[in-house]
Amino acid sequence: MPRSWKTKKQVTVSRSSAEAEYHSMRATVCELQWISYLLRNFGLLVQTLIPMLSDNKAALHIMVNPVFHEDTKHLEIDCHVIQNQYKLGFIAPIFVRSKEQLVDIFTKALPVPAFLVLLGKLSLFSLSTSPPCGVVL
Repeated sequence: MPRSWKTKKQVTVSRSSAEAEYHSMRATVCELQWISYLLRNFGLLVQTLIPMLSDNKAALHIMVNPVFHEDTKHLEIDCHVIQNQYKLGFIAPIFVRSKEQLVDIFTKALPVPAFLVLLGKLSLFSLSTSPPCGVVL
């Protein structure tokens, strides 16, 4: 599965982790739209749902729930961007438990066992150890 990752200071103050996650999801959806547009210009068509992984159930609920509540009214623009792409079948929300969240390898100081598990999921390995079977350096 292709991965894209970047870090950037958030310009607004979020009231909750769900709101912060949702702002991040909007930025991700916009990047996915841009990549899809580039691929179309090269004659390639994205014909599959793009998985939107999140460890925040509240943020995923906001994505699939078209009803706005008092707590989410300030997210309205972000909601429209994300919900429209969800309704169009461009993205598919997928819940990932926190301990399986790949981005943590880049953003958190992890214990060695957790780090190695995530490293394996990224298909990376240390050059100081023997590579996996079938891998030629």
